Amino acid sequence: MAGLKNIKIKKIKKLPRALAEKAFLTFLGLLLISLVLGTAIFYQYYISIQGDPEIIDGEYILKFDDGIYQNILNEWKEGNEKISQLNQKEYLNPFKGLMGEEE
Repeated sequence: MAGLKNIKIKKIKKLPRALAEKAFLTFLGLLLISLVLGTAIFYQYYISIQGDPEIIDGEYILKFDDGIYQNILNEWKEGNEKISQLNQKEYLNPFKGLMGEEE
């Protein structure tokens, strides 16, 4: 068993060199893997979640959830209020009076 582990470790240590010697094929292999993974992720999170749209009189009807839209608008409004409060607040200058400046 110990001999088998040594052989596997030696092969793993030689792997980076083997991949570097065949850089173009390594690049193509990694490119293919990334394209497959990218396609799978795109399908999972974009294409598969889109349902069949309703068609009435030959036109697509999109459903708009007004409640979710109002929640988003409220969150934006709260965020803008917080930002405006930060802009109005005056902070103490910790460097005031240093280096001969008058207060």
